[in-house]
Amino acid sequence: VPDDYFVLSQNVSFQYYELNNYNTGLFTFGNGSSKNLSYTIALTRNSKGVNPVFPTYGSEFSVSGKFTPPYSLFNGIDYADLENQAKYKVRAAEAGTDPDGANYPAGAYLDEDGYQVSQYSDAATDQGKVDQKRFNWLEFYKIKFKGDWYTRLFDKLVLRSLGEFGYMGAYNQDRGLVPFERFYLGGDGLANYSLDGRETIQLRGYPNQSLSPVNDDGEQVGATIYNKFSLELRYPITLKQAASIYALTFLEAGSAYNDFKDYNPFNLQRSAGFGLRVFMPAFGLIGIDFAHGFDAIPGQTAKSGWQTHFIIGQQF
Repeated sequence: VPDDYFVLSQNVSFQYYELNNYNTGLFTFGNGSSKNLSYTIALTRNSKGVNPVFPTYGSEFSVSGKFTPPYSLFNGIDYADLENQAKYKVRAAEAGTDPDGANYPAGAYLDEDGYQVSQYSDAATDQGKVDQKRFNWLEFYKIKFKGDWYTRLFDKLVLRSLGEFGYMGAYNQDRGLVPFERFYLGGDGLANYSLDGRETIQLRGYPNQSLSPVNDDGEQVGATIYNKFSLELRYPITLKQAASIYALTFLEAGSAYNDFKDYNPFNLQRSAGFGLRVFMPAFGLIGIDFAHGFDAIPGQTAKSGWQTHFIIGQQF
């Protein structure tokens, strides 16, 4: 409904993350755990045809939403006040000495310079403990849209037009955006494994996952917003049952952002290139792309230049 091309899908999932010395730019608590209970709903209309390996007409539109329960609405925790509470202050794990050589006992409250303080309110905040509490149950929502068109231009020459958009938000700004489930843009888009639920988005002409925002230390921290646009010309070399082979050339542009304050749909990293795809029933899809990135990746000044991407098992 309203036609045979529509599919409505829903799922409920639970993920448990146990962090052990996972000290990256996004995570202030390198040791701890987080739980993710979420509901996903997606509506897709796919009329691509007739060959699934090399569509020559039709389109695919999809919109999806992923939602966790809004725990902060009913758990009674004031997340804006966590940094002022005694149990989230820095305390000495064992007895030691301050920078002046004075002794302090185990459990003493310490300020940012390592000196003992008499009042916990004067102690430094242990950000790792604060964030462990903020993210013990993940709370977020994620909206994604994708539009994919196929148009026959002449004979067997086909134009593929693609647009994508993704956004992740927070119900409670005091609790903030989670460090999990973020978008990592750039490269071949292949995700061999996922340590923190990240989504890898293809944008050829740049190193893998290189177009995400960076923190003050130059570390990739993942994006909460991304957009991507692509134009791809395809021409088949052979479409036989034993092997389907086609050549392609493309223009792509996209970018990723921390939040809507930084969002600019016209400030994009651009690339162009060419490639080859081979599909065999025994091996699936394999391919290679040569792409030139015209812009610099975040945190650098030199343009990306030529990059080689190997494609294995990705969608057509």
